[in-house]
Amino acid sequence: MCSTRIPCGGCAAEFRTEFGTRYPNSRVAYASKAFVNPAIARIVAEEGLGLDVVSGGELAVARAADVPPDTIYFHGNNKTPEELEFALDYGIGQIVVDSFHELEVLDAIAGERGVRQDIMLRLSPGIDAHTHEKTTTGILDSKFGFSIETGDAAKAIRQAMSAANLDLVGIHFHLGSPIFELEPYELGVEVVLNYLTQFKEEGLRLEIFSPGGGFAIGYVRSEPPPQIAEYAESITKYTSRLCEELGFGTPLLVVEPGRSIVGRAGVALYTVGGIKDIPTVRKYVSLDGGMGDNIRPAIYGSEYEAVLASRMSAPPAEVVTLAGKYCESGDVLVKDITMPVVEPGDIIAIPSSGAYAPSMASNYNLNGRPAIVMAKDGDARLIRRRETYADMMMADVF
Repeated sequence: MCSTRIPCGGCAAEFRTEFGTRYPNSRVAYASKAFVNPAIARIVAEEGLGLDVVSGGELAVARAADVPPDTIYFHGNNKTPEELEFALDYGIGQIVVDSFHELEVLDAIAGERGVRQDIMLRLSPGIDAHTHEKTTTGILDSKFGFSIETGDAAKAIRQAMSAANLDLVGIHFHLGSPIFELEPYELGVEVVLNYLTQFKEEGLRLEIFSPGGGFAIGYVRSEPPPQIAEYAESITKYTSRLCEELGFGTPLLVVEPGRSIVGRAGVALYTVGGIKDIPTVRKYVSLDGGMGDNIRPAIYGSEYEAVLASRMSAPPAEVVTLAGKYCESGDVLVKDITMPVVEPGDIIAIPSSGAYAPSMASNYNLNGRPAIVMAKDGDARLIRRRETYADMMMADVF
């Protein structure tokens, strides 16, 4: 299997333009969990974006790619002491604190190093973004963030402001992903900013405000997402109006697109192998990849389109199910899709595969992860080679 990924600089520029023209004091930070490697991280920096990381591994990639540390935001609900030490030693811009334990550990680490670290707090506003239950993050029953409803948010804000070695400079929330509606963002901005007013007299400085990311893309023709301009108009309008009304001035507005930048840029290419026709039931077309390189259909029920890339002009002829090669009955990439007659050796292309497919890939059944090729204007270069059997044993001790 070969996966071709085309990093979407155009989408990055569109995010910068649409948010920047409406709210000049804004920053777009690419959510690297969607997919990052050194080549992607360099493009992110070249496009003038910040970087949102959620692990020491993602931070290591950023450092290897020479991403400016002051443009990095470190998220995550359970950062280890080693990851926090790595972040402070690299001098990253903001650490987005997600628990009381982290507040205490980070304060101690900063004190040991004799530094004062800028932080943001992740709040949970108790808002349902109407997305998949496994990717909804802004509700009460979530592992992420300090809940407004339970009083943890108030406790965390006061604890952060009193910390000896931390400087609370901003507030973050994230509602989930992908979000196909605008109303959740508007409600989230309104709830959080109104909530924060009670802490102004206690010394809260809102220098940075982030409503996160979660911006959707189109996976199937029947579910088009809002345009980037629509997201920008909704978020900046509510942020500007409420910050002015509530006396917060014009804090730096940070948005964190990931899927919406790299998702549509990625096209996964598969080679057809065995075909099994069960009359009156289903016709399975087996591909040389599957849940090991795209787990989303198996765990989220995600839907995709597919085309016969090797014969694009062939007319549709039959309904087939595109199955993977992994030893799971649930290893199905696209169920019951109308396609031309497919033969072994044909190439199937599945678009919108750039986000959360390569980053969530595994070596299940000890299959190697596929190569990734960057392509633009007729030129192509390899940015990740195909894994070998030897690669998969490199960490094993014989």
